[in-house]
Amino acid sequence: MTALFNFQSLLLVLLLTICTSTYAHYVFPGIMDRNKDNYLVGPFWKCARVGERLSPYVGIACVVMAVVEFVG
Repeated sequence: MTALFNFQSLLLVLLLTICTSTYAHYVFPGIMDRNKDNYLVGPFWKCARVGERLSPYVGIACVVMAVVEFVG
C-alpha cells in the first residue's frame, strides 16, 4: 500500500516534507526565496513557512508520530 492510500503514512510523509523543507530553507535561504513562485520549488517554500511558523506544533506532531510508529 502506498503512502497516498494510508492516512498514517500520508501524515508521516507530510511531516517529513515540512521538516526537510524547513531545514533546506535554513541552509539555503536564497535559493528557496528566489524561486518561491516556481511551480517546482513553490510547494517546498510553503512547507518551509509552515515549519518555521508552527514549529512547536510540528515538533509535537513528530513526537506523536514517533510514538505511534513505535507502539503500533
